[in-house]
Amino acid sequence: METFVWDRHFTTDLDTVDDQHHALVDLINRLGEHLVAGPADDTDLEAIFGQLAEYAIYHFAEEENLMAASGVDPRHVDEHKDLHRRFVNQVQSMWHARRTIATATTVLHEFLAAWLSFHILGEDQAMARQIKRIAEGESPGVAYAREADPVDNATTALLGALRNLYHVLSAQNDDLVIANRNLEQRVAERTEALARANAALTDANRQLEKASRTDGLLGIANRKYFDEKLREEWQRGRRERHPLGLIMLDVDHFKRYNDSYGHIAGDACLRAVAGAAGGALKRPGDLIARYGGEELVIMLPHTDVAGALAVARQVLEHIHALALPHCDSPVAPHVTVSMGVASRFADTARSAESLIAAADAALYAAKEAGRNRICGATPHDPQAGAAMPDQPTEGLR
Repeated sequence: METFVWDRHFTTDLDTVDDQHHALVDLINRLGEHLVAGPADDTDLEAIFGQLAEYAIYHFAEEENLMAASGVDPRHVDEHKDLHRRFVNQVQSMWHARRTIATATTVLHEFLAAWLSFHILGEDQAMARQIKRIAEGESPGVAYAREADPVDNATTALLGALRNLYHVLSAQNDDLVIANRNLEQRVAERTEALARANAALTDANRQLEKASRTDGLLGIANRKYFDEKLREEWQRGRRERHPLGLIMLDVDHFKRYNDSYGHIAGDACLRAVAGAAGGALKRPGDLIARYGGEELVIMLPHTDVAGALAVARQVLEHIHALALPHCDSPVAPHVTVSMGVASRFADTARSAESLIAAADAALYAAKEAGRNRICGATPHDPQAGAAMPDQPTEGLR
């Protein structure tokens, strides 16, 4: 398909200019063929447009150098340069906006054909005539002024029509590009707003998920989340054959504390105990949770009984360091806790509940032994309940 058909009427008798015009025509026709064929190979289309843009810029620079060397009137030179810059800006804007223009192929065809006709038959023919007159001895100003004199009525009408067509299409295409740019901006703004909304929703869901697994009073994991993590770690321990340690912790005589200081102070006491116990945990995989009431639970993956007892001692020290007064405690003048410690290797013969039962039985043993102490469950006790006979207590008075 030939968007523009070259013939002898387009020659300016400036050989270099005519050769460059012919090359521009060929590039515009090649671009037109690819545009009509569709976006099968966008790489080739991009390459052809790049060649056209580069060659147009090269051609314009050559014309401007020729006008300067020939002494063409500055008024014509300035008008010519302005048209060159305008074309480069317009065609690049239209090219970048082509995917958002419904009739991009038609718009580009019409614009390029109108521009090429106006450029060759209008401005460049006027340039060529002035160069010829100047070479024949006419002054640049007179040569420029004579361009206002009509050559003949038909030619003047044709050039006027071409000029009007080019300027109308130029203005329309400017408006079209601006409209599409505004549309793209609105789309971008809405896309950004949607992204912000999605981010806010994601954050809200994250906060909701966090809230669903967090105890509202203590700010640590709740019972539901602990149960889920216990099952996960039990299954992982079964696959990887590593022990899982557990500490059950209960605040000693907490009802008496509430009766003496009130429930608001009791809540603050539980938060302080939970914070101190959590501060003793060093590994990311360790988990502290509220098991119920004033009872906390600490899960320690990859931890045997000896390791769990060592962590329990650290927890006990952290809580004692709080030195929270407990005037109605028969155990000590400050808040104390009792702890039961157990560790098990997961196997098909036992469930995670057996580990909880072992730690709970050890906690019961610590309370029976006088509270304010740690008791460890016997590692191999089939009942998973009795306190270790050779080390029944680990207490701080």
